[in-house]
Amino acid sequence: MTTVIERRRTPVRRSGVAIGAVVLSVALVLSIVMAVTIGPASIRFTDVWSSIASHLGFGQSPLSVLRDGIVWQLRLPRVLTAGAVGAGLAIAGAVMQAITRNSLADPYLLGLSSGASLGAVAVLVLGATVLLPVAAFVGALAALAATLVIAGIGSSLAPSRTILAGIAVSSLAAALTSFVIFWTATGDSYREIITWLLGSLAGARWPAVAIAVTAIIVVGVPLMVGGRMLDAFAFGDTSAASLGVNVVRTRWIMLIGTALLTGAMVSVSGSIGFVGLILPHAVRLIVGARHRALLPLSALSGAIFLIWCDTAARTVFDPRELPVGIVTAMIGAPVFVLLLIRSRRAL
Repeated sequence: MTTVIERRRTPVRRSGVAIGAVVLSVALVLSIVMAVTIGPASIRFTDVWSSIASHLGFGQSPLSVLRDGIVWQLRLPRVLTAGAVGAGLAIAGAVMQAITRNSLADPYLLGLSSGASLGAVAVLVLGATVLLPVAAFVGALAALAATLVIAGIGSSLAPSRTILAGIAVSSLAAALTSFVIFWTATGDSYREIITWLLGSLAGARWPAVAIAVTAIIVVGVPLMVGGRMLDAFAFGDTSAASLGVNVVRTRWIMLIGTALLTGAMVSVSGSIGFVGLILPHAVRLIVGARHRALLPLSALSGAIFLIWCDTAARTVFDPRELPVGIVTAMIGAPVFVLLLIRSRRAL
């Protein structure tokens, strides 16, 4: 009888996840277009569609050259970058929580954010802004390498050791970043550095879109495909091995993939907190812990969330603009507290 009930419930659950994915996909497309319309220069919803279609080779844009440039060169790449970064951080957060079996894990747990910040600050104080994405990405990978080396010394790559090693590397990188700022930053470079450290998409253009979207396709999609293997980690390494999962190899692959994805996101946006922490939690409360559903729905939710956070950051205090990391923290911190309270009541 139990088997019959499970068989009846499975299609319902799958159809519910599919419906949720369709709804979120439509909401994402609408969010992208609506976010482009919002700003000091008011642009109609239909005009945004027409401008995008004209640049894709379908007809001509009804907008003036100036307004068309606002849509295609300024707002659209920024909105698309926000969506890609939100999706990437949400995927990375969900994967990190699974492989470390730590519900408080986020994409920056292994010192990636601090390493990226060190690399970014180094080129900002030298005035080589054009190299910022490369330096941030290299810094994130260097932090990951240091974390994995420290965690693997004398034993296997255990989750607890990996977390502790990440904390140590993060603290060291943060100290070196502070030292570089204190010793060398002058004039306007302070503002540039602070803006980047708090997370900002103000300078996002089409190259940033290319970096973020490519990372989603090359790294994010394979991570989502591996969702079934992540389910096995919920029961511990021994149980995962008994289910046929090569625990050591899978953990290494997932960690490196998460680092590559996070490094790419941080390189174009700076350190944006709470996206990779609260979105997987929120989605998990609705669809459960199955990662084949959790990962894609978290990606879609993260994209929508960061698009609207960035829209608020650039418009609410116009003509001033907040770093988007401030907005995500102001929203994310109380939401995370509510999620903790709700999860505790459910126990």
